[in-house]
Amino acid sequence: MNAPAPPDWQFAFDDQVMRLDDAHRPSHAFRPDVDFATWRRNLREAMTELLGPLPTPIDPEPVAVERTVGPGYVQTKLVFRTAADVDVPALLLVPDGVDADHPAPAILALHGHGGGKGDLVTPGIYHANAKRFAQRGYVVLAPDAPGFGERAEGFRRYGGRDGCNVNFLKLALFGRNIMALALWDDQRALDVLQARPEVDASRIGVAGLSFGGTRAMYLAALDDRPAAVVVSGYLTTFRSYALDAGNFCGAQFLPGIYALADVPDIHGCIAPRPLLIQAGRSDRGFAIEASRQAHARLAAIYAAAGASDRLARDEFDGGHELLPESPLEFMDRWLRAR
Repeated sequence: MNAPAPPDWQFAFDDQVMRLDDAHRPSHAFRPDVDFATWRRNLREAMTELLGPLPTPIDPEPVAVERTVGPGYVQTKLVFRTAADVDVPALLLVPDGVDADHPAPAILALHGHGGGKGDLVTPGIYHANAKRFAQRGYVVLAPDAPGFGERAEGFRRYGGRDGCNVNFLKLALFGRNIMALALWDDQRALDVLQARPEVDASRIGVAGLSFGGTRAMYLAALDDRPAAVVVSGYLTTFRSYALDAGNFCGAQFLPGIYALADVPDIHGCIAPRPLLIQAGRSDRGFAIEASRQAHARLAAIYAAAGASDRLARDEFDGGHELLPESPLEFMDRWLRAR
């Protein structure tokens, strides 16, 4: 005869995950008793190991495909190489009056989930921010990430399944991941910008929303070239947006990253460089309270780096969107004044 089941059987998988998180302390989370520079170096080295195998470096060899004239700028479609068998289409916007004799600061504009680079020059949640930056006098490069825009071809979705998740699993078979490849492409985009004669290579900023904000965070955390950074609609915690809300996919993280650090820690690796965090109070995917909690932790890191004056926050009445005005003013302050 079977004994009656005790009242505390634990069957729920989600409860198992949350208990795991309750006891979890990321190994490289920032602590106020550690030296900032040492902490940053150790976390960057650990994150770099998570990237896994990467392509062999290659000359990007950008090729201009088509050119159109916009109000106050010229827009050119470029295609550049990031690996021997990988080509990346991008939009290059050069303001009127900017050339090799009159170089300007530049912005690497990163899109999130959606239609790719074209979203950055049309109305919508980005409010045509690439155009706005170009009309402000910045050279802008907006590339397509793997699986988006013109790179959506072959990013198989298998019916209604999320293509990011399916293709994350495919790459995992090889010990690779989409975020690492997207980061590699974004670093090559920085190479392209730095090589442009009309760009002041010492004054390049990065701005992104959502998955674009994720890309901006990882890029600036691991690469010192971005001189100023805007992350919109992403500062949060893994507990809030991933474990509680499930608002993430296979393209948005480095496998194993939470064993090392939480989202504010990764942002903290950008210090002491200027960083603007933008957050909508009605963002349904990224809870504002979690953003505020993460920002407090990020502020402690910037304070430890002696750079509190370089961390800014724009919290607005709105949803999941990038409002251009504060990013424009922020980049003007840190890229034009240099």
